[in-house]
This record gives sequence, structure tokens and C-alpha cells, in this order.
Amino acid sequence: MRARVIHTFTYSYSAPVLLGPHRFCLKPRGQGFQRLLDFQLTISPQPGRQYPLVAASGDEIIRARFNGPCEAFSVRASSLVETETPPLLQACLEGNEPLLPYPVGHLNGDLAGSLEGWLPNGQHDPAAVDVAQEALMGSDQRALMFLQQLVEIIQDRVKYTQRHVGPAWPAGRTLKERVGSCRDLAMLMVEACRCVGLPARFVSGYHLVEPKPEIYDLHAWAEVYLPGAGWRGFDPSGSGIIDDRYIPLATSSKPELTAAVTGSFSGPNGVESKMSWSIEAEIQESAIQESTIHESSGAPEVPHPL
Repeated sequence: MRARVIHTFTYSYSAPVLLGPHRFCLKPRGQGFQRLLDFQLTISPQPGRQYPLVAASGDEIIRARFNGPCEAFSVRASSLVETETPPLLQACLEGNEPLLPYPVGHLNGDLAGSLEGWLPNGQHDPAAVDVAQEALMGSDQRALMFLQQLVEIIQDRVKYTQRHVGPAWPAGRTLKERVGSCRDLAMLMVEACRCVGLPARFVSGYHLVEPKPEIYDLHAWAEVYLPGAGWRGFDPSGSGIIDDRYIPLATSSKPELTAAVTGSFSGPNGVESKMSWSIEAEIQESAIQESTIHESSGAPEVPHPL
């Protein structure tokens, strides 16, 4: 699939404000099963300093610092990407499918951060442990069957719903509420995978589904590291294994580090801010213009604190 995606943010303020440092996770991945053919980031007011950096996850993010007051702030990211469907996992593993629980000591130490539990001091959420054990029981300890069972259990226990504000919930709350956004279901899968020794991380990006929805939004899913196959995407709020319709923007073992725009502003007491954004996607092969304007996000957004 080849697609042009235009993602815009517009902020307005009731009085002049000073913008603090900002962090942008809007540049699509440019390696693996995705090629980045073109990327342009336009920011107004123009930053006094803007520079890219490579995050711990290997993704490229952009930081900016601003000079002087402003009453409006806009961000426009235009990306041309080409994606391909990843090869079948069975073919990649060639009969060497990992047995679970996977011994932590057999993995590269660079993956340690994607194995830690999400509770303080790295403990695993007991609710995630229970779900992982249930999926493991019906999998004959085979990793691929475990992942399939896990997706089915999550979809059976939790009803997907949109939730446009707030961070991703821990597994226990998602299972207790029995409803969750894409980011809540993604973190439930991430936590359960870590319980059995499979490194997992949170992904924020676009899902250009067919047929075209009424609105496009940011989406969130999980990536799981399978020895012999590497990082592979799974969407527990979708159909499981991802295809070429998914465009990753940012990954992290901590979901808050994948927010599309993170920053702050300061101004006089009582100053109010308003934000809106839009995602437009054109699938070039089908020459179909698919666009939407929406004022919420499936992946976590960190709003400007006052």
C-alpha cells in the first residue's frame, strides 16, 4: 500500500502565551515493512530551534523550542509511506517456534525494558498474569497459539470503545471495566505477553481500514518480539496480526512516550486553550481520497498543561 497521510493540529489561546519545549512523534517508521518516501513537518510559529533525535526505541522524534509569545500554534505533518504485508510468522520461525514461558536469560539484554511489569518496581499486574496463564493453558506452550488465544480472550472479555482522553489503563482496570479503548487493549496485551517472557511494546500510528470509516483517528496496538521473527504487530482491538494497512509512528515500552504532540505553555491566569486536529489519508493505488476531521485520538495525547 502507498498512502499520503496529512495530520494537522491547531491550538488557539485566549491570550498571548509562551510555548515551552515540544516533542513530536509524527514521523512514520522508515525501515522494516514500511518505507518512508517523503516527510515534511511544518510548525507555526517557526521554532527558534528544531532538531531530530533517535529515541531509545529507534524511532526518530523531533524536538522544538520557541521564542516569543503567540496566540495560535499549528502543526502539520505530511507523510508519504509505502507498506508491505509482513511474511508469515510460521515461515519466519521455520519450525523453531518459541515455547513459553520463554527464559528471560536467552534474550538480548536490549529487550529488558520491554519485559518489565507495568506496576511500580516492575511488578506484573496480577490481572495480566491471570489472562496470560489462561491463554497459555490452551496453547500447548507454543508462542503463536498463545498470541492467538490471547487476542481472542481480550476481545471476549473487553468491549472496544473510544475513549479520547487520559492515559492507557493498566490491565486490572481494563478487565474490571470490561470496556476499553485501543490503547487500553494494547496495554493489556503488552502486559500479558511480558508475563510469559515475550518482550512487548506499545505502538501509536494510523490504521487505514477498508472500507473507509466516517472518521480517521490515531490508533494503538502492540508489538511483540518473537525470537527468529523480530518485532511483529498485533492489534487486539482489530483482527490480531497486522497487515499493510497499519502505519507505525512511534513505539515505546511506556505508552505516554508515543503521544503525537507533547508540550506545555505558560500565560496569564485564566488563559484558555482550544485544540482540534484532522487526519487525511489518500490511498494512491485506488486513487480514493479518504479524509476526516476529528477532535480526539485513539492513541494517548498529552494536552498542554496550564
